[in-house]
Amino acid sequence: MASAAKPASAATTQLDIRPDWLARVVEPIVEPDLPIIDAHHHLWDAPGRRYLFDDYLADVDSGHRIAATVFVQCHSMYRAFGPLELRPVGETEFVAGMAAQSESGNYGPTRICAAIVGSLDPFLGDAVDPVLEAHIRAGGGRFRGIRLRTSWDASEEVHKLPTPAGVLRDPRTQAAIARIGKAGLSLDIWCFHTQLDEVLATCRAHPGMTMVIDHIGGPIGIGPYRGRRDEIFATWRERMRAIARLPNTVLKIGGLGMRFTGFDFHLLTDPPSSDRLVEVTKPCVDTCIELFGPSRCIFESNFPVDKAMFSYPVMWNAFKKIAARYTLQEKRDLLGGTAARVYRIDFPA
Repeated sequence: MASAAKPASAATTQLDIRPDWLARVVEPIVEPDLPIIDAHHHLWDAPGRRYLFDDYLADVDSGHRIAATVFVQCHSMYRAFGPLELRPVGETEFVAGMAAQSESGNYGPTRICAAIVGSLDPFLGDAVDPVLEAHIRAGGGRFRGIRLRTSWDASEEVHKLPTPAGVLRDPRTQAAIARIGKAGLSLDIWCFHTQLDEVLATCRAHPGMTMVIDHIGGPIGIGPYRGRRDEIFATWRERMRAIARLPNTVLKIGGLGMRFTGFDFHLLTDPPSSDRLVEVTKPCVDTCIELFGPSRCIFESNFPVDKAMFSYPVMWNAFKKIAARYTLQEKRDLLGGTAARVYRIDFPA
């Protein structure tokens, strides 16, 4: 059986986090009483890039009211032994332990890893049921979905992860997705804007499943795409418009600090303020909310990846400033209500 990718940590492709640099910008917390679900974060222990429970807790406790969080797969803590197809279950076992630590109440009110999104080899096709069952058991009632690593681009400068081309086009992947849906789980999809036609076809093929598009659909701003932002934006917007017409699709707004975006905040003398983040990212974010509507949009931190370009409190300040023009219910959806529905998490009033 062919394997979709080697179990390599996403942390190996990330920019360095510089705490002293991030500390240069400190802001008052905007609307600190508004509850938030951080719908997309990672935990890992890669060489020189450890980001575990205490590291994330320090970000969560930086001023905003984070009610709960969603862990999303990052090829962390796979089992070193046993059948290959079951090794990704090690990540769910690891994260369930972090969730149990949080549930003790000894670390504050945030329910860290209240929902878990795991991974599997999509090339297993319709033979994924035992893997899904193992994830669900290991999750201790928290397992909510699968994310497939499908991001691929022809440019080696962009494509640094061991993902083969055309994962979503493979019939085995489509068979695996059908089984994921039958198990009552959602599907997170990480792609680049160049793959959005494949994403559209996949979402159409599985109308009964909730399809979560990560990181605003992955518009690329580096490599051969640098300097073409207006052109890329137009292409991305039309492809996202088609996806938004499908009622089973949901969009995560975040990942704006990933190196793929080409925003290059990490090259500034000082880190960006929330006002600067709003200024630069508002065209993309406003388009996302316009296309999908607040009830199908989810703000996400994508930490620690995005932490290389801005801090946790500054990022949530920026999201709140962007959401300020919406009604209270719409703002609630963006900050956590949509995530609560998708990932079945209790969300305070």
